[in-house]
Amino acid sequence: INVGFFFAEHPYSHLIDTVKDGTIKFFNPQKLNDPRYDKLPLSIRVMLEATIRNCDGVYTKEEDVQNILDWQQQQNKAEVPFSPARVLLQDFTGIPAMVDLAAMRDAVAKHGVDPSLVNPKCPTDLIVDHSLQIDFSKCQGPSRSTPSRPPSKGGSHCGGQRGSCSKSACSDPPASPGRPPASVQQIENTPLLCPFHLKPVSETETALKNQEMELIRNKERLQFFKWCSKAFKNVNVVPPDVGAVHQVNLEYLSRVVQLSDGFIYPDSVVGTDSHTTMINGLGILGWGVGGIESEAVMLGQPVSLTLPQVVGCKLVGSINPLTTSIDIVLGITKHLRQAGIAGKFVEFFGPGVSQLSAPDRTTIANMCPEYNATVSFFPVDQVTLKHFKKTNFTQEKLELLESYMKAVKLFRSYEDPSEDPEYSEVIEINLSSMVPYVSGPKRPQDRVAVGDMKEDFQSCLDEKVGFKGFHISKEKQEIRVPFLHCGQEYQLAHGSVVIAAVISCTNNCNPSVMLTAGLLAKKAVEAGLVVKPYIRTSLAPGSGMVTHYLSTSGVLPYFNQLGFEVIGYGCATCVGNTAPLPEAVVDAIKQGDLVACGVLSGNRHFEGRLCDCVRANYLASPPLVVAYAIAGTVGIDFEKEPLGVTSEGKEVFLRDIWPSREEVQQTEEDTVISSIFKELRGRMKKGNTFWSNIECSDSVVFPWDPNHKELPQPQSIENAHALLFLGDKVTTDHISPAGSIARVSAAAKYLLSKRLTPREFNSYGARRGNDAVMTRGTFASIKLCNRFMGKPGPKTLHIPSGQTMDVFEAAERYQRDGIPLIILAGKDYGSGNSRDWVAKGPYLMGVRAVIAESFEKLHKNQLVGMGIMPLQFLPGQNADSLELNGKERFTISLPDTLSPRQQLSVQTSQGNSFAVTALFDSDMEVLFFRHGGLLRYVARTLL
Repeated sequence: INVGFFFAEHPYSHLIDTVKDGTIKFFNPQKLNDPRYDKLPLSIRVMLEATIRNCDGVYTKEEDVQNILDWQQQQNKAEVPFSPARVLLQDFTGIPAMVDLAAMRDAVAKHGVDPSLVNPKCPTDLIVDHSLQIDFSKCQGPSRSTPSRPPSKGGSHCGGQRGSCSKSACSDPPASPGRPPASVQQIENTPLLCPFHLKPVSETETALKNQEMELIRNKERLQFFKWCSKAFKNVNVVPPDVGAVHQVNLEYLSRVVQLSDGFIYPDSVVGTDSHTTMINGLGILGWGVGGIESEAVMLGQPVSLTLPQVVGCKLVGSINPLTTSIDIVLGITKHLRQAGIAGKFVEFFGPGVSQLSAPDRTTIANMCPEYNATVSFFPVDQVTLKHFKKTNFTQEKLELLESYMKAVKLFRSYEDPSEDPEYSEVIEINLSSMVPYVSGPKRPQDRVAVGDMKEDFQSCLDEKVGFKGFHISKEKQEIRVPFLHCGQEYQLAHGSVVIAAVISCTNNCNPSVMLTAGLLAKKAVEAGLVVKPYIRTSLAPGSGMVTHYLSTSGVLPYFNQLGFEVIGYGCATCVGNTAPLPEAVVDAIKQGDLVACGVLSGNRHFEGRLCDCVRANYLASPPLVVAYAIAGTVGIDFEKEPLGVTSEGKEVFLRDIWPSREEVQQTEEDTVISSIFKELRGRMKKGNTFWSNIECSDSVVFPWDPNHKELPQPQSIENAHALLFLGDKVTTDHISPAGSIARVSAAAKYLLSKRLTPREFNSYGARRGNDAVMTRGTFASIKLCNRFMGKPGPKTLHIPSGQTMDVFEAAERYQRDGIPLIILAGKDYGSGNSRDWVAKGPYLMGVRAVIAESFEKLHKNQLVGMGIMPLQFLPGQNADSLELNGKERFTISLPDTLSPRQQLSVQTSQGNSFAVTALFDSDMEVLFFRHGGLLRYVARTLL
C-alpha cells in the first residue's frame, strides 16, 4: 500500500485528516467538497478512497480519481485501477501462484539480481484448506483404499450406533413410560466434542484419521507452503485443519479498516477463490480474480477494471419465520440472475436489510458468482458493529472504526432513505415472498420449491436429457433394486438419496442455519427417526467455531446419531472428494440405471462432481439435507407424506420436528458468543503439531527440479487445428477438473509410470503445483461434450490421422508435429470456479486461441494473462452459421499494432474467412498479451 509517500508531494495531501485525537491520519474524500461524492454508491466510494491514497502518477493517476468521482457518466466506460489492501489465496489456486513467485526468484537470480527482492508487496494470506478427503466415515469406516481400522468401542466394524450390523445397535429396546429411547439417553450422557482436538462424541478416530491421511498425502506440498511462509516477506500461511478459506477470511482476517504507517483506510481484498465475495457482507469490498491476476497484485500491480455499473437491490418486507438464509440466498440469486447483472456490482439498501444479520449478509454475498455479479456489497451499519463486537473487537477499536467510517460516509442507516445513493438501476425484492427451495438437479440456478419437489423430480425423469431431464422410460420409472448392506436388505429407486452432506461452505458464517439442522436432528432422534446406514452422510463444519457452537448447544451428538459425523475441516464433497459409495449401492444403481441423488448444503453440484454414478444432485439448506436423508428420497411431499415411521408405527411429519425461529434464535444467542471467536483465534495462531514439525529448506530459492517450460512470445497463428469443438456452457470443471484422478485417465497413466499406486494419486486440486499432472488433467472431465465425439468424455479426434485419443495425447502429438491449436466453443465458455489451470493447461497443450460466442469474464482475463487470445464470433454468428465442421485448418494474422476490441480475420483451409473480435478490454491487457502473458510482463518490469 503506497502510503509511505513524502506527502508534501502527494497530489491529494490536502485531503489528509485525522481521527482519535489527531494520532491517526486518513484521506478524507469529503474534503474534495464535491457534491458528486454523496451520490456515489458506497462500494464506489471505497474504490475512490483507494485510488486517492495510491495516486502515484504511474499506475494510478489523478485522471483515474476524476473518472471514479464522475462515476455517473463514466460507468461502464472508463478503465480504472484498484489497489486492494490484501490478497487472499486458497491452496488449490494459491500453490501455482506461489510456485510462480518461487520460479520468478530463479529467473531474477539468473540475471544477477538478488532473488530475496522478489516478495509480495501487497499483504498476502494463504489458507491451506482444499486437500481434505473423506477416507473414513462413520458407517463404512475406511474407504476401499485405506487400511482397516478397529471397530468402535461397543459397536461393530460398520460403525457403532447407526451403521452396525448387530440388531442391538440398529434398534432400541422399548423405552420406559416417560423416558426417551435408549439411544437418546446415550446421547444425553455423552460428553461434548472438543472441536480443536477433534474428539467426536461417538467415534473419536474418524476426523483424526481423515486429517492424518490429509497431512501424510500432502506432505510434499505442505513442505513447499512452509518454505513460502519462511522465505517470502508479506506472506502469512494458515496451516491445514484450521478452516475453510471463506470462514478464516471472515473470522480471522477481516478488519473492515486497516492501519498502516499511521494511516487508517478501508479493508479490501481480492482472492483466488470465486467465493471471496462473501466478505462483502461485512462491508469489505472484495472479489475473486484469477491466479495470474492475483500474482500481479501481490507484486504491486493494481487490478485494472472497467468502472462498474452498480445495481441497487432494495429489500422490503418481513422474513417468514420458516425461511432460512439459504432460501433468502436462492431467492435473491434467482431475481438477480433474471435481471441480467453479469459483471456489475450489486449494493443492498432498503429497510429489509436491517432484518438480516451479518451472517445472513455474508451468505447472500457468497453466492455472487451464481448470478454473475462481481460483488454484492452490504455497507457497514449497526448490525455490522454488533457482529464485530461478538468477534472480540475491543470497544476502542469499534469506536475508531465507527468514527472513521462515518467521517468518510461509508456508514449506513438503512431505515433512512435520505442516505440512499444513486444507482445505475434499482431492483426491489420482497423478503416475505421467499419460501424454502432446493436447487438442482444439475445446476445451482435451477430452483425448485420444496413443496413442488416430488412433482419436479418426476418431470425430470420424463424430460429429455438436458439440464432438467434424464429421459427415463415410463416402464423403468417404478423399478426397485434390492441389495444387501451390513447383512440387511434395502431397496433403491429413482430419487433415492445416497449422499447427504451437511457442509458449512455457504452456511459457515450463519450459525442459525446450522443450528436449525442440529435442532432438527435432535428432534428427529427424540422422535425415534433414523437415517438408512448405506447413505453416505458427512458433516464438514468449515471451522472449529462451527463445531464449537454445535457442541456447546448440545446438538452435535444428535448429528452423530443420524450419521452426520464431523469428517474434518476443509473442502471435501463440493470439490469431488467424497469417499466411494458402498459397492453394493453402486452395483444397484448401475443394475437399475437409477437416477440416484445427492443432497448437500454446499455451493457446487454440477453433474458427476460428487460421484460419477450419482446423476441428480441438489443444493439445500442444512436442515433440509437432514430431512431428505431421513426420508431417504427426494420424491416426497413433506406436507402430505410422513418423514418416517417410528418403531412403534407412528408417522412423523417434517412439521412435527422443525424447530421454531424463536427456538433457533435463542439457541444462537446462548452459544454464539465472543469466547468462541477468541478461542478460535488462539488456536489459529498456534497451528498444529504436524505443521510445526514439517522441515523445509532455508534457501532463498526453492530447491526443485528446474525442468519447466519457457513460454514463447505471441505470433500470428498459421494453419492451426481445432483441438476441441465444444458447445455452450463449458465450465471450468470441464476444462480443469478439481476432483479425484480417474484410474484410466492420462494423469493416472503418468502417475503409474512414476510407481504411484491409485491410493496415492490424490486429487487434481492437490496436485496443482505439478504441471505434468495438471496438463494431463486438462479437459479430462467425463462430462466434456466434444462435438468431434458421439458421447461425453475426455476424448477428441486427432484430425490428421483420424484417430480417437485422450485430449492430452492428441495435443502432445500436435505439438510434436509443430501444429498450433485453437478451440471452438459456444456461449459462456469458462463459467464456474476461478482456476488458473483452466488457462495454463490449454497453453501448455499448445492452444493459442479460443474462438467462442461468449466468455465468462474472469476466465477471459485468465486466458489473456497466459497469452491465449480470447476471440469472439461477431453478433449473430457461431460455428454452425459459418458452416464450420471443426476439421478445417485456421490462420489468424496479428497486426503489428493491436488495440482493444480490434476485429481480426480468420482464414480457413476451405478458402473461407470470417471476422472475430479480440477480447482485450484495455491497453494493459494488450500489453500483457504482447509480453507473452502477465507473468512475463511483471518479471520484466521487476528486472
